[in-house]
Amino acid sequence: MPHVLDELAWRGLIAQSTDLGALRAAMDSGPITYYCGFDPTAASLHHGHLVQLVVLRHLQLAGHRAIALVGGATGLIGDPRQSGERVLNTKETVAEWVERLRSQVSRFLDFEGDNPARIVNNLDWTGELTAIDFLREVGKHYRLGTMLAKETVARRLASEEGISFTEFSYQILQGFDFLELYRRHGCTLQTGGNDQWGNLLSGVELARKAEGATLHALTTPLITKADGTKFGKTEGGAVWLAPDMMTPYAFYQFWLNTDDADVVRFLKIFTFRSREEIAELEAAVAERPAAREAQRALAQDVTTLVHGEAALAAAVAASQALFGRGDLRELDAATLEAAVAELPRATGAVGTPLVDLFVEAGLVKSKGEARRAVAEGGLSITNERVSDAEQVLEEHQLLHARWALLRRGKKTLGVVDTSV
Repeated sequence: MPHVLDELAWRGLIAQSTDLGALRAAMDSGPITYYCGFDPTAASLHHGHLVQLVVLRHLQLAGHRAIALVGGATGLIGDPRQSGERVLNTKETVAEWVERLRSQVSRFLDFEGDNPARIVNNLDWTGELTAIDFLREVGKHYRLGTMLAKETVARRLASEEGISFTEFSYQILQGFDFLELYRRHGCTLQTGGNDQWGNLLSGVELARKAEGATLHALTTPLITKADGTKFGKTEGGAVWLAPDMMTPYAFYQFWLNTDDADVVRFLKIFTFRSREEIAELEAAVAERPAAREAQRALAQDVTTLVHGEAALAAAVAASQALFGRGDLRELDAATLEAAVAELPRATGAVGTPLVDLFVEAGLVKSKGEARRAVAEGGLSITNERVSDAEQVLEEHQLLHARWALLRRGKKTLGVVDTSV
């Protein structure tokens, strides 16, 4: 097997590092302890955090000891944004989100065996620290010139709004986390996104000054699409990992809709498929692009990784049924509701003219266009072709006594919700 650092590099998961040669030597001399931090600034992790979770797992599979840090302390402050001060969440909200993130992170790591992972909360060592002790023991090692030179800080200082002392201090807190994990658990590597490079170096420098220790930092690149646009935005916002914020069906569809130009790179980044498997899928993209084999492999692997096999099976069944390759009536109510959650919708009741419902859902622009589509055989309801422009919604067309699926052509879908 290739060295884990070579594997990460091949997968496009290394952007910057302090000294890869020294890190490789440390790894070769025995298992190291490493960590990545996740701040509870929202109720769920998202696609950006998924990159870090995959890196954590690769390193653990290579025999190293993982620590996932959930920032109960740093989450109360928030990493400075490129523009604009964060709105501070309440302590109760942050505590609730800590538990949600802890549950999400635990899916990706193994807590048994020879190198069991651990999850820590930085509030455990920061919460009882007095301001005086913090300034004497930690603050004395920081120089304002270095802190002010951080890209985000410099940009915020030059802005009209500026930056508060609270957010300015974030880099000290993150540096203190690395020092404390080194002291408590012998942690010598921190990983993170490339936008965290300055914060990672904060911990490296703090440990050098406070303990004379040599620590390592490694970042992953910002994931973008082949056309240079930002990866991971949907109509509903971010690609959340929590099923109550983005359904497993919508999550599966997001990955299934990956562009041919991106899919091989995303297979390397987000899945654990071998080089040989990915090479075969790359060939399939070139030779049989319409089959979308690589996209299905990507969607299946990432959905299973995040939500589990049962959620994947339900998402696949719903996808097939929605597009006419399965029986809609076999879907349970929860799966069906998740599958139609992202569709344009109309509200109505039994007896409502179907042409009105197609117009309301936006599948056609007018009743006249709807009637022409009926004449051409282009409209269907719950996978039954509409043959009469005067047809109304009937009881037998409802799914779970609530939903009716509208379709124009093969791929344009909408839904009728009779519960409103």
